Formats: sequence, C-alpha cells, structure tokens
Amino acid sequence: MKTVQNKRTVIVGMFIFFGLLILIITVLTMGGRKNAFEKTITLNATFNDVSGLQKGNNIWFAGIKVGTVKKVELTDHGKIDVEMNIKKQSIDFIHRDAMVKIGSDGLIGNRIVIIYGGTASAFAVKAGDTLRSEMPLNSAQMMNTLQESNQNLSAITSNLKSVSTKLAQGEGTLGQLFTEDSLANSLKLTANTLRYASESVQLLTSNLATYTTKMQQKGVLANDFVSDTIFFNRLKAASLQIQEASQNAKELTDNLSQVSYRMRDSSNLAGVVLQDQESAAKLRASVENLQAGTKKFDENMEALKHNFLFRGYFRKKEKREQAEAQRSQTTAQKRN
Repeated sequence: MKTVQNKRTVIVGMFIFFGLLILIITVLTMGGRKNAFEKTITLNATFNDVSGLQKGNNIWFAGIKVGTVKKVELTDHGKIDVEMNIKKQSIDFIHRDAMVKIGSDGLIGNRIVIIYGGTASAFAVKAGDTLRSEMPLNSAQMMNTLQESNQNLSAITSNLKSVSTKLAQGEGTLGQLFTEDSLANSLKLTANTLRYASESVQLLTSNLATYTTKMQQKGVLANDFVSDTIFFNRLKAASLQIQEASQNAKELTDNLSQVSYRMRDSSNLAGVVLQDQESAAKLRASVENLQAGTKKFDENMEALKHNFLFRGYFRKKEKREQAEAQRSQTTAQKRN
C-alpha cells in the first residue's frame, strides 16, 4: 500500500516538473519573440510587391523599432495586405498622413517596414487605420538602373577620350590654346587689357561715389544746383540774361560793322571827314570859328549885363530865378 502511494507521488512530481518546464520554455519563447507581451494596435498597408517581407519582420519609425509584421496576405486583386502590430507607446508620434515602404536591415539583410513622414497638424493613428505605401525598388529595377548608369558612364568616358585626343592634337580653339604660344599670349594680353579696364571702371565708380557724396553736403555748389530751386531759378535767369546780352552784343557788332562801312563811304559826312583831308580841314576850321564866335558872344552878353541900359533887366531876371529856386526848395521840404 505504501509502495503504491510512493509511485503516485513520483508520478505527480514528474508531471508537475514537466509541466513547469514546458511553461517556462513557452514563456521564454513567447517573451523572446518580438515582445509578445507588450500592448499593441494593428495598422494596415497595401503593397504591389513586398520584396520578400515575412511575418515577424521588424517595423521601424525614425530609426527606432516600433513593432512587428503580424500578417502578410495576398488579396484577390494581386495586392498584398500587410498587418502591423505597433506599440501603443509609439502611436502618439505616428500621424495618419505618414507613409510606409519596404526596406532592409543592410545591403542584403532581412526585409523591414519603414514608417516615415507625417505632419504634426494631423491626428495620431488609431487601431485599424491604413497608411499609404510607397513602391519598393526591387533588385531587377536596381540592376536595370545600374546598367543604364554604366552605359551613360561609358558614353561620357568615350566623349572625354575623344575631346582629350583633339586637344592633344591641337584641334579647335582650345587645342590651339594648349599648343600654340601666340594664341596664349594674345589671350594673356586681352586678359591684361580687361584687367586694366576693370581697374579704370572701379576708379571711375569710386570717383562717382565721392562726387555723389559731396553733392549731398549742404553748402556745396553741386548740392545747391541739385536741391536748391531758388538757386536754380537764379542760374536760369542769369543764363537768359547772358543769352540776351549776347544777342545785344551781336546787334551792336552788326551796327558797328554798318557804321564802319558807312564811314568808309565818301558820300556821307562821316565818310568825307575820314576820307577827304581837305574837307576835314575845312570842317575843323568852321568848328574853330564857331567856338571863337561863341566866346565873343558870351563876352558881349557879359558887357550888356554891366551896361546901365540893360542892368535893371538882368537884375529883375536874377531875382525871379532866386524866388523860383526858393519856392522849389520849400515845396521839396514839405513833401519830405
């Protein structure tokens, strides 16, 4: 009886031991597989080609692992639906306008799902949302692109070889530049000329800047000419006066020319005086006689003033002149 009880105890102990062992193995296995005990939500995405993506592959956002692929399923329309388990602690940073694409851990590593983009103004994702997908670039497309790039590189290399050969043989302008010293010297002289011209332009620009600065200083003639309207009007009036004076001078010159022409003509008195010496002498004698007669007339008038017959007349006349002068002086004083 005791033996049977001992056997049951051993069987129960072995059962409990194996049960605990299985439980521990299960817990370790499930706990090591993609954080199975973390709280997650499900997001969806649809692709035309997943390039070997499998269930359990990682999902990355901003360089951080945020979940795993839950299911990869082919639909009736040839599309591939991918369900993704996303950690709840990451959903606040993933927005509804974010996109997903297929990538890899390395150049030939495992496939992963990459979530990227999204704007802060959009709402955060919630369970069951479907994100927009970007078509991955498969290996065939990469090989075609690489082959096309190699062809383009080969064509560029061929063209460079042809150009370098022509340059070495002195063909074309650049070839002559590399092989002929005369053309190089001409280009050097041209460059020096352009440099001197550039220096002259810089000097002219500097002088213009200095001149404009001085024009802005008050009290300078250039500043008055530009900004002072009164000065400009005066200058304009002076210019008009100079123009009028030049016209008057021209008229005076024309008149002097006519007078000189007439003075050379012996048909008028001036011409006779200047051209005919005999007539000039007679005219001079007549003038002298007139002066002598005038002098004698003044002497006679002075003698008449002292004559007793005409003395009263001249005295009365002198008194009238003095009275008129005094009346004129009194009137002028009243006006002042």
